[in-house]
Amino acid sequence: VREAEDNLESLEDAEVTVSGELKTLRRKKTDLDQKSAELDRNIDLFLREGKEDLALAVQSRLNSVNRLIENYEEMLERQEAEYKSLKDARLKLEAKLTEVKQQREELQALLDLARSKELTAKTIRSLDDLTGTGDADVARVAEGIRARLDKASAESEMRASSLDAQMDELLEKSTLESQLAERKARLGLN
Repeated sequence: VREAEDNLESLEDAEVTVSGELKTLRRKKTDLDQKSAELDRNIDLFLREGKEDLALAVQSRLNSVNRLIENYEEMLERQEAEYKSLKDARLKLEAKLTEVKQQREELQALLDLARSKELTAKTIRSLDDLTGTGDADVARVAEGIRARLDKASAESEMRASSLDAQMDELLEKSTLESQLAERKARLGLN
């Protein structure tokens, strides 16, 4: 884009230069046209006055001026063609530059969209990874909790059965002691 802008600036400079040269050529041609008209009138005047030698010299001068006018006309045609060519090139380059700038803006918008989509995809992948990993982590933690719960339940059952055994033992001892006490009372052995 910078290169195109630099080229556009160079074309504009060249166009201004050629336009200036065209104005100079037109002005010189106009001066020569006036000179030619003046010389033509002078030839007629000298011929009317019978001054053929002067008329001949001025005719020679008029022929030189007319050749110069023809040269200036050719140069003007070439310069006008060059000016038109430069102007067309500048207009095309301006259009192309505008198009490139618009394309650059569109590409920037597409790039921003692509980045946004990449970020969205990355986030989704991260969520998928988290879901997969999270499920495994949650499952592992849950399994650990269940294992602890099972262990605590087993321990509680063991303690409960031990307590039951102790209670049974205590109750049986108590029953035995009461049976013995009854026997002692019956026997009068208190």
